[in-house]
Amino acid sequence: MKKVLISMLIIFTLVFLFESCQKKVKTEPVKPPEKVEKVEEVTPKVEKPVLTEEEIFMKKSLEQINSEGHLNRINFDFDKYFIREDMKVILQANAEWLLKHPTVVISVEGHCDEKGTIEYNMALGEKRAKAAMNYMVSLGVPAARVQIISYGKNKPLIPGASSEADHFMNRRAESIIIKK
Repeated sequence: MKKVLISMLIIFTLVFLFESCQKKVKTEPVKPPEKVEKVEEVTPKVEKPVLTEEEIFMKKSLEQINSEGHLNRINFDFDKYFIREDMKVILQANAEWLLKHPTVVISVEGHCDEKGTIEYNMALGEKRAKAAMNYMVSLGVPAARVQIISYGKNKPLIPGASSEADHFMNRRAESIIIKK
């Protein structure tokens, strides 16, 4: 019996030891998850730089600029190369535009109608181009920014002109931007 008591005591001691050695886990009450605010990520707005009028101008091709009609043609009377009073306003507007764009170089083209010889019309076209250039130079446009060329009757605006109005349209000086 003594053996039984000792065995029981040993078993009881072992059980007690095992029970006391086990980790005691504290059980805390489960908290509900905290409410998390949704934060939207703000992407910085990149603003496009505002281009100046000059920067916009410089991005355009010569063809685009010429097609926009900044410089207008003037017309002449038959066999004349002096600037008509009604055409001076057009040249003044052309000169003002050129003064606002100081890097622009233009070519003033002199043209004639189909009447007269080739030689005569080449000389008359040159006089018309020079007259237009000289008028703009008198308004402050530097002469170095203006080139002249005569096409005589070689480049009519209205080929085969039959009326005086058509001939008048062919007798002209046109300002073409050749460098910006």
